[in-house]
Formats: sequence, structure tokens, C-alpha cells
Amino acid sequence: MILQHSPAVVVTQLEAIQGDITCLAVDAIVNAANQSLMGGGGVDGAIHRAAGLELLAACSKLKGCATGDAKATPAFRLPAKWVFHAVGPVWRGGAGGEDELLAGCYRRCLELAREHHAKAIAFPAISTGIYGFPSERAARIAVATVREHAPGAEVELVKFVCFDGQTYSIYQRLLQAG
Repeated sequence: MILQHSPAVVVTQLEAIQGDITCLAVDAIVNAANQSLMGGGGVDGAIHRAAGLELLAACSKLKGCATGDAKATPAFRLPAKWVFHAVGPVWRGGAGGEDELLAGCYRRCLELAREHHAKAIAFPAISTGIYGFPSERAARIAVATVREHAPGAEVELVKFVCFDGQTYSIYQRLLQAG
């Protein structure tokens, strides 16, 4: 008799927190990066400052990143192990494929999580800062994409890290709605 083991079903816990993504001791944090990957403002600048110049050197070897994609580097001085640099779309009214590009960022980060054995990952609200993506719409895309793809990536914990109270409230409501 041959026994077959079915793969374990991964249950992914999703939570919203308000705080500083650079302080989280998770396997991977996601950087809301620009196409150059060479640092910028907002979350991107905070992550680069906290990680140190080694992050900039690692990013320079990646030769940029397309919108809707993500690339990985070590986290250097951050408490996380990895930084996944996701390039979200600039909001141009919604007719330019922005929704799918944003969903692509989340999917690609979950693929990277699987590749790097990251069981806990923290996402900022990608594209909602200077890129102008509407917060509610972006949060709906983020939550739906993560719910669909995180178990297949074997991710056990996803934290949506919100910089402000309004964004936190949006994520809390979406996560409670199930």
C-alpha cells in the first residue's frame, strides 16, 4: 500500500496595522518603489534610509523594474530579511490598466515570498501616495489579490501597514467584511 501525503493547506492570516513598515521583524517588507529602484520619497525613502547604503548598492545591480513587477534584495539593516521592491502604477484615471498593474505588484510579491521562503510579509498601500491611486480602490485590489494568491505562495501572515488612520480604517473594514 502506498501512502500519499496531500500538501498541507496554508491558512493565511491578514491584518491591518498602523505604523512604520521599517520597524517590522517579518520575513519580507514590500517597498513602494519607483522604476529606477534607486530610492525616492515616502515609503521608498524611509526604507532606503533605514536599510543603509548597502540597499542602494544592491538595487543598482537590478537595473530597474517595470511597473506592475517587483524584485527582491536583502533587507540589510532592517529587521526584515528581504525587501521586495514593487513598482505600482501612477493613477491616470483608471483607463490605463492601473488596476491590473497594481494587482500584478501584489501577485509578484507573493511569488517572491514563495521563492524566498517568506512566511510573513508586510505591504504598504502601494501607489496611494505621490502616485495618486485612490486609497479605497487600491485597498480593495490589495486585499482581493492577497486573499486569492497568498495561500498558494505558502504565506502564513500578511500585514497591511497603513501610514495614516484613514487608510487603516479602510483596510480594517475590508478585512472584517471577509
